[in-house]
Amino acid sequence: MKLLSWNVNGIRAVARKGFLEWFEQASPDILCLQETKAHPDQLGFELTHPHGYQAHFSSSQVKKGYSGVVTYSKKKPISVQEGMGIEKFDQEGRIITTEFEDFILLNVYFPNGKASDERLQYKMEFYEAFLDHIESLRKEGKKVIFCGDVNTAHKAIDLARPKDNEKISGFLPIERDWMDRVIEKGYVDTLREFHSEPELYTWWSMRSGARARNVGWRIDYFFVQPELKKNVKDAFILPEVMGSDHCPVGIELSC
Repeated sequence: MKLLSWNVNGIRAVARKGFLEWFEQASPDILCLQETKAHPDQLGFELTHPHGYQAHFSSSQVKKGYSGVVTYSKKKPISVQEGMGIEKFDQEGRIITTEFEDFILLNVYFPNGKASDERLQYKMEFYEAFLDHIESLRKEGKKVIFCGDVNTAHKAIDLARPKDNEKISGFLPIERDWMDRVIEKGYVDTLREFHSEPELYTWWSMRSGARARNVGWRIDYFFVQPELKKNVKDAFILPEVMGSDHCPVGIELSC
């Protein structure tokens, strides 16, 4: 199975840049999009019902044109759930969970903490609640995969200019410490199982030609719980895919 994840920075915007053609050509078994910035009723049929796929949306109830996720899957999920049962997080439309026979997949757009101290606090509270949530799923016997825009670069290798960003949200010690705890719980950063080299980034500022110079950050991930590690046959990023300030990331899974 091929699973892809991509922060599209607006599904309507990326649709005008050839998204559907790319989607058809890539033909993943599952595609998770973040930051859709749209409710389904704002989208055309080709985005809500792409040929051969189920579509499952979670959209912001706070304001339109903000946040949002969608998971497209060729196979019908056993179950679908929006959010994690906590209103102040769920109302922003940041999580859609699809359960399949061999795993449960959480497509997540984690909060950005750069706007204010309040949003950084919100991000950290979301992080804590999310880790509790996936640990609860594991205790229920679910095999957890989560993917999406985590909005934090884990280690110095994961961004081009770590020294310059030590006091910037997205590379703060408290954010990176949370990612350490995710790893300590046994969750596997799939890309690093296959690629230890630097300069593998998934987001670039739209200013000053950062993408062309590959001055970026790796903030988009696929994590799997340890029991699924043996099933991950490859993990990769697709920096050549344009249309957003992020690029897609993916894994190949044998189940």
